[in-house]
Amino acid sequence: MPLAVQFPAWLKPEIIPGLPFRWYGLMYLVAFGVAWLLYRRQVRERNFPIKDEELSGLFFWGILCLVMGARIFATLVYETSPIYRREPWLIFWPFRNGRFTGLLGMSYHGGVIGGILAVLVYSARHHFDYREIGDMYAASIPLGYTAGRLGNFINAELYGRVTAGPLGMIFPGAELPVKEAWVRDMAEKTGLAGTAAGGYVNLPRHPSQLYEALFEGVALWIIIWLLRNRKPFKGFLIGIYLIGYGFFRFIIEYFREPDADLGYRITLVKTSIPPALFTSPLNFSTGQVFCFAMILLGLLWLLIASRLPEREPVRVYPAAEAAREDRKEESRRNRRKLRKKLG
Repeated sequence: MPLAVQFPAWLKPEIIPGLPFRWYGLMYLVAFGVAWLLYRRQVRERNFPIKDEELSGLFFWGILCLVMGARIFATLVYETSPIYRREPWLIFWPFRNGRFTGLLGMSYHGGVIGGILAVLVYSARHHFDYREIGDMYAASIPLGYTAGRLGNFINAELYGRVTAGPLGMIFPGAELPVKEAWVRDMAEKTGLAGTAAGGYVNLPRHPSQLYEALFEGVALWIIIWLLRNRKPFKGFLIGIYLIGYGFFRFIIEYFREPDADLGYRITLVKTSIPPALFTSPLNFSTGQVFCFAMILLGLLWLLIASRLPEREPVRVYPAAEAAREDRKEESRRNRRKLRKKLG
């Protein structure tokens, strides 16, 4: 008897069969909408001095840079063919003769880089403290991220490694060749040995998209949301986000199958078994390498932010207009001080 749950047959990528509207795209809209609402709530509860049009601009440029960073990074890191080096315009318009071509998807870590650049530039342009802007982003993003991972689950993509445990789920299109000894062994353990067809068998996988939605999304959001009014210095939540996401994702990567064409980036224990089956905690995927870098960056940022001038957090701002003028005057003073130091 099979020891796994079947992926829901009624769950389809299309919202309405036959029409080009997919749950994955809708989940992105949900993610941006949730982040917007949580950000606006923080602005109002803190009386943060930002106008509605400035907030809209902040989100517009943040989303644009996030998507661009995610797409560029994905094509540079995860695409092994030379298609984008020959035709770089396909990065943003991946269609030829009406058909999709090249790498499908985006990179989370590239999105983080693009988002950080957007915050820095927009804050400098409009005289905001980038630490404050970033902290409120850190308390808004994780819950929206949950929706994105649910979109991956509905698409039955980015599933996890093979497992004989009780959390295994059989995803469509995840077949493996029975000629491999480890595949036959796992088929016996999971009661699926008699289901092979055409030399392939569909083994249960970890639903790693749901793990990520729960821990990198809901759990991380709860932690940061509870800390938002207790942060010891400006920029604290940025560091907690980088460390928290990096830690959760690093652990979950042990349950998620690495990209087949990339495999492990660091292999400390040699093995002939493909990454579809967990073999050793000393073999690290591309995602784990970047997550480890995120953790180090978060720790370094906390050290730096705790020593920056004017680091004391502001729980609730005074009248918005007065605070705005104070902020502009403070920005002018800082620029004058910097020019004196340089000149």
